[in-house]
Amino acid sequence: MIRVALADDQLLVRAGFRALLDAEDDIEVVAEASGGEELLARIHETPVDVVLMDIRMPAGDGLWATEQIAADPALGAVHVVIVTTFELDEYVARAVRAGAAGFLVKDTEPADLVRAVRAVAEGEALLSPGVTRRLLDRLAIGLREPDAGALDVLTEREREVLRLVGLGRTNDEIAAELFLSPLTAKTHVSRILSKLQARDRVHLVVIAYETGLVAPGWQ
Repeated sequence: MIRVALADDQLLVRAGFRALLDAEDDIEVVAEASGGEELLARIHETPVDVVLMDIRMPAGDGLWATEQIAADPALGAVHVVIVTTFELDEYVARAVRAGAAGFLVKDTEPADLVRAVRAVAEGEALLSPGVTRRLLDRLAIGLREPDAGALDVLTEREREVLRLVGLGRTNDEIAAELFLSPLTAKTHVSRILSKLQARDRVHLVVIAYETGLVAPGWQ
């Protein structure tokens, strides 16, 4: 079972998310909180795999709570997905820097939210398509000069996989495009993370840009 915690100051939103997720055979909502401080207390008491986190909350907003989770070794297995009404660039950039594994807006289709929980629990990074494009364009502004030599530790196939990660592809999409099994694609991504000492897939996206493997203005 994928154990989920909900952090949102609107009870109706939490109730809707709970009803949606608890209807799935492999997902269970095990904790709820209306603010960041309350959430941290809950997830220290009850182990969770994924947190669906609002940004604007009293007593510790979502970005602050995400930073606390990322900095706590005891919560190293917790994956945070920011789910908010506010699709603002500064929130996205801060969420990524804080350690969020995903960023979705609240008008996301219910089925996409469920898929997001499963993907993040498997170690994927997930951003709404429009959010992804603006985030990468924003990151590209401050990138270092390309240093392709940083990728010398990768095989040619791993470079191909990294390029597709940089373009926002999931493991399944990478597998289909390179005619690999999903397990092989996932193994390649894990090896790339280890070789480049990257903390997560979002970090791999930044590396793909910084090394010139993916160029600003990607299609």
